[in-house]
Amino acid sequence: MAITKKTAFSLKDLKKAKEQESVASLAAPSNTEANKPKKREKDSKGRLYATGRRKDAVARVWLKPGNGKFTINGREAKDYFARAVLMMLVNQPFEALNRSGQYDIMATCTGGGLSGQAGAVRLGISRALVGLEPQLRADLKPGGFLTRDSRAVERKKYGRPKARRRFQFSKR
Repeated sequence: MAITKKTAFSLKDLKKAKEQESVASLAAPSNTEANKPKKREKDSKGRLYATGRRKDAVARVWLKPGNGKFTINGREAKDYFARAVLMMLVNQPFEALNRSGQYDIMATCTGGGLSGQAGAVRLGISRALVGLEPQLRADLKPGGFLTRDSRAVERKKYGRPKARRRFQFSKR
């Protein structure tokens, strides 16, 4: 019941409106419910799926216990991420947990460049590991492996050649 200046109302109407507002606020989901991690379940092949994002890159990661086979977009991970720095970035969650070579990973990456895709795969692997073994969350969280890096390219502004760059100024 909306109360406006034009309508005459009594104290009962005011109390009724406040009760309706308080009931509506109780029915709305709280922030704590929205922040809970999603319950992830294994598929028929025993794999667990997770998504990672970084810049414009999106990585879909399937993780299952195995012998360390790692493929990205149908290629071997060492061939796909040719730079050693990118392979180190992708393997960080396993090294933090001392679980190198214990899981088979199959990932598909789209968008962005290699650096963004490596960050997206790292986040996807971390989320999938927590889905397989929830107790690992305590070890991965302090290292920042479960936090999505929200930094992205700043948009170009009108009247400028780039986001912040200005055209050359000539005094004379």
